[in-house]
Amino acid sequence: MLRRRREAIIPAVGTAAAHGAPGGRTGSSAHSAERCRHLTPLETTSALWTGTSDGFGKRARARDTSSNRSFRVDTAKLQHRYQQLQRLVHPDFFSQRSQTEKDFSEKHSTLVNDAYKTLLAPLSRGLYLLKLHGIEIPERTDYEMDRQFLIEIMEINEKLAEAESEAAMKEIESIVKAKQKEFTDNVSSAFEQDDFEEAKEILTKMRYFSNIEEKIKLKKIPL
Repeated sequence: MLRRRREAIIPAVGTAAAHGAPGGRTGSSAHSAERCRHLTPLETTSALWTGTSDGFGKRARARDTSSNRSFRVDTAKLQHRYQQLQRLVHPDFFSQRSQTEKDFSEKHSTLVNDAYKTLLAPLSRGLYLLKLHGIEIPERTDYEMDRQFLIEIMEINEKLAEAESEAAMKEIESIVKAKQKEFTDNVSSAFEQDDFEEAKEILTKMRYFSNIEEKIKLKKIPL
């Protein structure tokens, strides 16, 4: 149930933000009820990704909403919309409310957090957009990747395992960052052209490099 609501909130959450979220606390029951009224559409609104630059979007006005979905997101506007929504649903604003309202607030605050994280990162955003088109990438996809790419991944992993100096780590980080930037640009173009198979292949490669990024982070943690 929670997973289904999480999937619905990512594109539909902008519906509440469009009303404007008050920034301060209030002890008014009417004001609290107004907050809850804004939250209600998050479960009942159909999942629409309208491609607005803040990523969350508003309800689509066009009949063919699928053509409005976009991979490109203005991260500054995304963060602003996220902050607006958290001012609307954060549990701190419901500390003096009923238990039902507190539970409602906590669940929706969690969903807004999940939506923000999903839309912020190019990889998770791309995977979500693919999912909206009925395409998912299995966890194990080695058999689908070309041999040269797998050799490249293996060599980078070997360099990372052998890296002992800060300079060596920075060199690997630089390589991975450049590759992810290249993939992000390419997958954006693929989505613009509605080439979902190409997007799927690029996102699969991005996931390999994302795993390397996690290994780099782990290696930086002092033992």
